[in-house]
Amino acid sequence: MTAQQSPAVTVAACAKINLYLHVTGKRANGYHELDSLIAFVGTGDRITIEAAENLTLSVTGPRAGEIPKSDDNLVLKAARMLADQTGIQKGAAITLEKRLPASSGIGGGSADAAATLHGLVKHWDLSITDETLYALGLSLGADVPICLHGQAAFVSGIGETITPAPALPPAWLVLVNPHVPVETAAVFRKRTGEFTAANPFGNGPATAADFAEILSTRGNDLTEAAVAIAPVIDDVLTALRQCPAALLSRLSGSGATCFALFATQDQAETGAKTLRQGHPDWWVEAAPLLADTATGKPKKR
Repeated sequence: MTAQQSPAVTVAACAKINLYLHVTGKRANGYHELDSLIAFVGTGDRITIEAAENLTLSVTGPRAGEIPKSDDNLVLKAARMLADQTGIQKGAAITLEKRLPASSGIGGGSADAAATLHGLVKHWDLSITDETLYALGLSLGADVPICLHGQAAFVSGIGETITPAPALPPAWLVLVNPHVPVETAAVFRKRTGEFTAANPFGNGPATAADFAEILSTRGNDLTEAAVAIAPVIDDVLTALRQCPAALLSRLSGSGATCFALFATQDQAETGAKTLRQGHPDWWVEAAPLLADTATGKPKKR
């Protein structure tokens, strides 16, 4: 089968959620050290890769207009860096189906880059170690390595240290973004106060309620700074807290996406419906908390 006849490779780029996020220190080079439990949910973007002579990117989907299609796009950066790293001389036609809001604290760009790397490794039939791939990912952004990992894990350092998390219980999330982009660097610059100790846990919670109790003793150290930059985040958190059956509500990453934790699908979908009715201008999505993701498991179609 020729390269032009090769079937397409598709990879899901699932949204990531910071279930808690502690800023534990700051390095001499200005980068902050973190302790965070990151997991993935059953909604996100999609990368499709097809054979082509040159490396190209097309963007489709409801959020296509929110991201750059220039060389600044992380998908193209990831593809070109992988080609340079491996010396590959092939092209690829990459299509990004963009469904997640941009600059929203749920790793959309990082997940897209990770899915691109996994998909191109498959498409180009490359032999590359995980260590090399993760190091390449880290050079693209702090969240890319965990998105390459694709499973719930504690992340520390500046994103380079990944420790698998214990089994998480079945649960659902409602994600809300008020369509206000928030720049991560600006949130970190705005943050003040002391650093917070790392606080990973060892035993997996049995139920969503148990999980919420564990998470309630931890927090997101970027919330105050994010709210100062985008006050609407406080409105989102208030609305999530008011959802019946919501076990916990919190900002994800540097925002502006927030989430609420629910025990069942029905509870989450009811909460999402109520939020959409009350705030039709917000992006609202109910999705399951995933034990694993399709990231790293590209499928041919």
